[in-house]
Amino acid sequence: MRKTDKRSILSLLLGLALLLTACGAASPAAETPDPEAAQRSYRYVDSMDTIIELTAYGSAREEALDAAEAEVLRLNDLLSIGLEDSEVSRLNREGSGTLGPDAAYLVKRALEIYDSTGGAFEPTIYPLMVLWGFTGGEHHVPTEEELSETLALVGADRVIFDAETGEITLDTGQAIDLGGIAKGYTSARIMDIYREHGLTSGLVSLGGNVQCLGAKPDGSRWRIGVRNPDTETGGIVAVVAVTDKAVISSGGYERFFVDEESGITYEHIMDPATGTPVRNELAQVTIVTPDGTLGDGLSTALYIMGLDAAADYWRAHSAEFDAVFVTRSGEIYVTAGLADSASAIEGGAPLQFIQ
Repeated sequence: MRKTDKRSILSLLLGLALLLTACGAASPAAETPDPEAAQRSYRYVDSMDTIIELTAYGSAREEALDAAEAEVLRLNDLLSIGLEDSEVSRLNREGSGTLGPDAAYLVKRALEIYDSTGGAFEPTIYPLMVLWGFTGGEHHVPTEEELSETLALVGADRVIFDAETGEITLDTGQAIDLGGIAKGYTSARIMDIYREHGLTSGLVSLGGNVQCLGAKPDGSRWRIGVRNPDTETGGIVAVVAVTDKAVISSGGYERFFVDEESGITYEHIMDPATGTPVRNELAQVTIVTPDGTLGDGLSTALYIMGLDAAADYWRAHSAEFDAVFVTRSGEIYVTAGLADSASAIEGGAPLQFIQ
């Protein structure tokens, strides 16, 4: 197999620059920076494998950024499946245990989203990710026998969990991966830290996850760019203006490989019903919600569902979130709750609203 990975550091930096410009978090034309603003940017590879951008406004901004950086490291140490001593890795190795508050909260939320989405969001998907080589191993197209054996391990309905005590037991051979909601939870925690330090305006970008505290210092809404899922074209396809919201995207362009023998592209988001990478009409799903953890889980789940089922799910849960759907043919569908905050890019595809 030959691995094809287009996520070069240069393209990530370019994509981040476009995103932050749309957010208003970067103002290269400004001659005098806001004395009440502070920004930090760094690449953290271990579990998140992304560029992290922190922006804070207020007198305690530096202290808030210090605390935010420390929280990212703390959560990574707890949740990363890439660290042998993390809480999640120990659970997967031992099959049972008692989780601390953060991991227990994430398991609780993961199981809630699993139930709500009819299993589209699946926290026990990890054995399939290993099988296909999306966990740092050699990419591999499994045989039908391998797929059948591994798919038998997937099923969050077999996880025994006590949300009050944090006690959890996995079924034989099962392993969980909380990465599907960990970045959303991390961004939400950073918003908590900003508030604890008395800040009323700030932003965090964790790759495809952006979360904003309040409005911008001038009172206007943050303008968040929705990334173009076509990695060759790049740029953004729409903008949403938000206050106190998370804007979180998922798409197959994030990680994929091309099978040298067949020429087929396999993306990293797995359909838990089939054990194979998702392939439907959607190229990207962007969720807009006050709840970063929910947004992270739903961006994956609705991508797996496909456009029609995702639209139906929104209709049943429209009080919790809104969404932007970009299809592989370039169409852009937006839920009606974003009618006054979403806008198309000049010269780009028009927005089609879902009622």
